[in-house]
Amino acid sequence: MSGREARAVEAVDGTRLHYEIEGDGPYDVLLCDGIGCDGYIWRYLWPHLLERARVIHPHVRGHGRSAPPADPARVGIAHIAEDFLRVLDACGSERAVVIGHSMGVQVSLELWHLAPTRVMGLGLMCGSYGQPASTFRDAQFMKHLLPYLQAAARMGGGPLRSLWRRLTATRLAGIVAQLMELHPDFTRPRDLESYLAHLADMDPRVFFDMLAGAEAHTAAPYLEHIDVPTLVIAGELDRFTPAWLSEAIAQKVPGAEAMCVRDGTHAAPVEQPTVVSLRVERFLDAHFSRLA
Repeated sequence: MSGREARAVEAVDGTRLHYEIEGDGPYDVLLCDGIGCDGYIWRYLWPHLLERARVIHPHVRGHGRSAPPADPARVGIAHIAEDFLRVLDACGSERAVVIGHSMGVQVSLELWHLAPTRVMGLGLMCGSYGQPASTFRDAQFMKHLLPYLQAAARMGGGPLRSLWRRLTATRLAGIVAQLMELHPDFTRPRDLESYLAHLADMDPRVFFDMLAGAEAHTAAPYLEHIDVPTLVIAGELDRFTPAWLSEAIAQKVPGAEAMCVRDGTHAAPVEQPTVVSLRVERFLDAHFSRLA
């Protein structure tokens, strides 16, 4: 296969799921985005993966080029994992190394839980194993605020979506994003612009309902049963999903490898791409080079 191909498949509820596929390596890597993202986090890691594997990148329902959920209630972590299994089926992929970022960590863990024979390894970056609103910035204010944000998004309709688009497109939004998520010394303007542009296009109802779905999910009961090679990467200064959450995953998953990116935030894979990419390369080569 030459070049990146854009394809689509229907989910169980009829939602049109967009995905990208590239490469012809001896095994597959499935990339799982966080909420509000449509692939910007993989920009620098993608070429390193292509040297080793076929890369499959689905857009989460309601994100990027995937359609809004046909069933608005199907925005939970298990629903997203089921969508991604449909994508793997469409690609003829029996097993894949699953790499997730942010909410994608929960999706990756749930994929293993739902279909352990389909997951040959896990790469878990800057994410929680569950209930992320309860640990956002090491506090619980987001957990208590979330139901009000959901209600406002439902009631606001078109006017709220217009306001959301204006706010996420302003210069102020860039400053806020840097303060809350991206390290100002390591952030490349094009990475920030890509993230904000996609966020501005999102339906805020999908965003907050999906965040609620992530808050309702936890992989805690089955972490200690995971039996595939696992790499956990944390950002030292991550405020969205504090580093201690990644440390907890690494401690509970048998044999998990761990790395904390010094001065890294929630966007460590684009802030310090060389550090992250080299560690992922080492993990893949140690466990899956025999497949080449």
